[in-house]
Amino acid sequence: MRSREVLLQLLHDSRYSLSDAEVWYIDRGAQGNTSRVSGRDIVSVEAFSFGVATENGTKDIPYHRILRILHRGETLWERGMKRDRR
Repeated sequence: MRSREVLLQLLHDSRYSLSDAEVWYIDRGAQGNTSRVSGRDIVSVEAFSFGVATENGTKDIPYHRILRILHRGETLWERGMKRDRR
């Protein structure tokens, strides 16, 4: 399963809640070149990126930058993960 598919599942599957998720992603220039965003701040899941609400408007983050997706502390997806752990 790809990171986009996991985000769509969090958005549409009643077993999950996007607001209870965290997404870690590559963010050049940030400390350690990584950042984390709460699912509460995700405003869109598009074809090539997902949108995050910021103080300056929406920031688009390409899926290839995602490192890890957590839901209530459980890893649902991680770059390099070999099998579906859900």
